[in-house]
Amino acid sequence: MSIDPQDMDPEVLPKAAFAFPGPLRDRLVAAILDGSKTATTALLADYELHGEPLPCVGRRSAVVDSADRPVAITEVTDVRVVPLGEVGISHARDEGEGHDTVEEWRADHEEFWHSTDMRDALGDPGFTVHDTTPVVLERFHVATRLHGPS
Repeated sequence: MSIDPQDMDPEVLPKAAFAFPGPLRDRLVAAILDGSKTATTALLADYELHGEPLPCVGRRSAVVDSADRPVAITEVTDVRVVPLGEVGISHARDEGEGHDTVEEWRADHEEFWHSTDMRDALGDPGFTVHDTTPVVLERFHVATRLHGPS
């Protein structure tokens, strides 16, 4: 099976922007580039609010750094929607942020999801997550490395 050249063109691929521009995005992009980050978690509500389709296996995206510069092309290898309370240690570790327990992983994610920036992005200043909050668990690999982190 041949690959469509557009599936490798960062200018036409959908953007994969991890977190908001700044230190957290920089750390996540570095972890993607060094291979330690092979998974991510997003709120289903964020997809629904913006009318975006969920990622699907085989989808390629251009990972952007804090300067909005494409640094890699990733390919989705697995997608699941589960309640937040069902996220396990394997997924937490594969996010490449150094978490040794689900509790550590969850505390960091709750801090992000409850941040003013995220609540503003969701249009809900009181947004909070619970064990039953649906989250999108995505696994991916780097198909092509374009540049190092900025």
